[in-house]
Amino acid sequence: MDLLNRIAGQFEESARTKLSAAEILAGPIADAANLMVESLLGGGKILACGNGSSAADAQHFVAKMMGRFERERPQLAAFALSADSPVITALANVYSFSHVYAKQIHTLAQPGDLLLAISSSGRSDNIVNAIEAAQERDMRIVAMTGRNGGHVAELLREGDIHICVPHERTARIQEVHILAIHCLCDGIDCLLMGEDN
Repeated sequence: MDLLNRIAGQFEESARTKLSAAEILAGPIADAANLMVESLLGGGKILACGNGSSAADAQHFVAKMMGRFERERPQLAAFALSADSPVITALANVYSFSHVYAKQIHTLAQPGDLLLAISSSGRSDNIVNAIEAAQERDMRIVAMTGRNGGHVAELLREGDIHICVPHERTARIQEVHILAIHCLCDGIDCLLMGEDN
């Protein structure tokens, strides 16, 4: 096995995936940044969720909102629903893991808040239930998926934003998701503070 060529191939496939996704996803990412700023300026907050690596991506986004991305600005109201392990394990134990995010949304969310739901497959039950709970709370939704968007794509309503990576491999989808998150952070900063030269 030529491991060096295999690694180079991973880099090349990742780069090709990102470049081919740019044309498709730039519009939805810009729309999502506008929607997030609208929610934040209206006194709302962003609730973010995902599973596994997508949970880490949700927490990464929230860290950039509550802290900073590349320049100083006031902190923004965002919460990662995957970050509180006692809450997650209690809800999973009493109800089921498929309701760990929906229960938190029913407790924490208000109309005007926004849900960032991340699922590479678009089929995760707890993400589907989170979207349904957010709809019951009159929240707008930004969904990040891959492949064909799965059940998540079917649930989204007019005014929601779908950032769907056109690829089948989970690793490539996740790599584009983190780039999209950085684009969202940059877009939010630009909308709030103007371009940084």
